[in-house]
Amino acid sequence: MKIGVFDSGAGGLSVVKSLLESNLFDEVIYYGDTARVPYGTKDKNTIIRYSLEALEFFNNFDIDLLITACNTVSAYALDEMNAQSNYPVVGVIEAGVMALENSSIKKDDTILIIATRATIGSKRYQKSLEELNYSNIIALQTGLFVPLVEEGIFDGEVLDATMRHYFSNIKIPKAIILGCTHFPLIGEALQNYFNSKPILIHSGDAIVEYLEGQYQLSEKRERANLKIFASDNVVGLREIAKYWL
Repeated sequence: MKIGVFDSGAGGLSVVKSLLESNLFDEVIYYGDTARVPYGTKDKNTIIRYSLEALEFFNNFDIDLLITACNTVSAYALDEMNAQSNYPVVGVIEAGVMALENSSIKKDDTILIIATRATIGSKRYQKSLEELNYSNIIALQTGLFVPLVEEGIFDGEVLDATMRHYFSNIKIPKAIILGCTHFPLIGEALQNYFNSKPILIHSGDAIVEYLEGQYQLSEKRERANLKIFASDNVVGLREIAKYWL
């Protein structure tokens, strides 16, 4: 079982970590479009165009499945990618919603969605949750977290100030959907900010659960072989991978 993982930059490595720990795959091919990151500030047509160009990259490999680890790509380009691919392309939004549905969260509990401007603007998470009758949804664009994570700031004064900036008027949630693959790296800080220790819905863990159910994956393997590629500074991306993974 060989799978591809596509992200706009380094954030999708948090999904790769979960995939590697699942021991369900023989090989993982990761491609980060580091030359054009971030996608979360770009318009829909640009996101689709970049995503289809990434699909051309993966056509060089005989993969069985492609995961769009980027929530923004999952929100805007999934249908177009599937239309032009000869293998399934799976996004993280549907998986995240399924993970919430499988949790202990009740329909009237407060659910906080944090993501980039583009992902929040797509309303994909909000509409999916409303269709499942969740009634107390807060959707918040928190793009400043992305460069902090890129700088390796996972706790401390700067991150605390940024959380106060975003969350000072937010009702304490029972669950937080981490709608950007960078955000699991500040998951502990988020839980500490909200003393109630909300449930975190993590794209990586959610996509593993989703793939196990949808594709009946159960056979355990040795740790997968990981290959990392990038549109710019692949050495830098591989260094980040060593640290994050």
